[in-house]
Amino acid sequence: MAELLKNYINGSFEKPKGSNVQVIKSPVSGEELYKATDAIDEEVDAAANAASKAQKSWRDKTAWERADICHQIADAFEKNKEKLGKALTKEQGKPYESEAIPGIEETAENFRIAAEDVKRQETAIIPSMDKNKRIFTFREPHGVYACIIPWNFPTLMLSEFMAPAIAAGNTVIFKPSEWTPGILSLIAELFDQETDLPNGVFNLLYGAGDVGQKLVEHPQVEGIGFIGHYKTADIISRHAGVKPTILEASGNGPTIICEDADLEKAAKEVVEAGFYCAGQVCCSTARVIVNEKIHDEFSAKVVKEAEKWKLGDPNDPETTVGPMNNEPTAQKMQNHVEDAVKKGAKVLVGGKRDENYPTDLYFQPTVIDNVGTDTLIHQHETFGPIVPFISAKDDEEAIKIANDSYLGLQSAVYTKDSSRAFKFMNSLKTGNIVINENSNYWEPHCPFGGAAGTSTGKGRIGGRYTMLDMTELRTVTWDFSE
Repeated sequence: MAELLKNYINGSFEKPKGSNVQVIKSPVSGEELYKATDAIDEEVDAAANAASKAQKSWRDKTAWERADICHQIADAFEKNKEKLGKALTKEQGKPYESEAIPGIEETAENFRIAAEDVKRQETAIIPSMDKNKRIFTFREPHGVYACIIPWNFPTLMLSEFMAPAIAAGNTVIFKPSEWTPGILSLIAELFDQETDLPNGVFNLLYGAGDVGQKLVEHPQVEGIGFIGHYKTADIISRHAGVKPTILEASGNGPTIICEDADLEKAAKEVVEAGFYCAGQVCCSTARVIVNEKIHDEFSAKVVKEAEKWKLGDPNDPETTVGPMNNEPTAQKMQNHVEDAVKKGAKVLVGGKRDENYPTDLYFQPTVIDNVGTDTLIHQHETFGPIVPFISAKDDEEAIKIANDSYLGLQSAVYTKDSSRAFKFMNSLKTGNIVINENSNYWEPHCPFGGAAGTSTGKGRIGGRYTMLDMTELRTVTWDFSE
């Protein structure tokens, strides 16, 4: 029987008061796991009041005191990683050993990074034109943050916002995706039972987009963190007004394969980035733009690598690709493949759902060739296990195809020529560029976000850079003349 999830407000699990209930099923087995109820206005107010009240005393704690709590949280994640990993696999669909467990470990590491970053949050002393004055700066938390996170990395993305937020002295209200609310409930239990996190610093509400909108517009919410679809980011941006926002929203990042690339390495890595998390990653191998001189050789190597990846039950240690998380995303993958084929593309590996599993969310790892720039795959984020080839006659055409997108998150380039790499680095319109490594590569202490002028969002996720976005710089001018 599906478990009814309770809101977590001011350090207490509260039975939901709303009537709009969604049943969450496992993408792995189809089993009913949880029932989540959309939060109503009264519950949103209660969470905002609790977070606002708690923030006043939380901000007054020293950086070392807040860092100690962050380390306690990291300890709790590490101690319970098997339990959390199994729950994450069941609800999200990630392979347990290769993705779920490492994801929990990285979640813990994000809290440790924030704990140490906040102790070194230095600011400037600025020379004054007046010999009797001294000018200095310091940083202060914005206050209450509403954090809206997606279903593909629910634990990791919780930590990407929560760790820097609370380390810096903010308090948080989280609204997880309606597809993966259960894992956040388990995390709330850990915070409640295994840490000294004060009541009201972390709060948890469930629901769909309307609950998120209530949080964004709530007068006691002073900052917004969002990871998800670019259309939702645009709505949040318009409704948030002047509130500080961090928006990381969608990617269709190109991977460019030059004729001088290490093709063995590139083939292995574009497949890894295309199939990891069943392709449900904002910086996955969304488009492979390959120089036509080495197209045939490279595509053959990619096919060989792709055939090594095994679709199956994510609890099986041999499985490297689990099911997709939800039907709308799986259907989009199917639509994009079918559209490309109609327009002349050729499927080399996979290309359809596999019917031999308990749900119809198991999509075959797919390699598709001769993808045109008029296809949905090129024009939009696919978000499925796919490696699509687009040919380019030279570097200039590769850059043109790569930049032919309204999204600009992360790109990758494979070349042995440093001057060529420099050219791509300065020409590609993405916030992050990776040279000779796959497009999924990112270290958690580094800044990650979209390029200006694209719909991918604003602000940066990662290490101290998120903490900078979640605090404001204050300036003090002090007259010592008397």
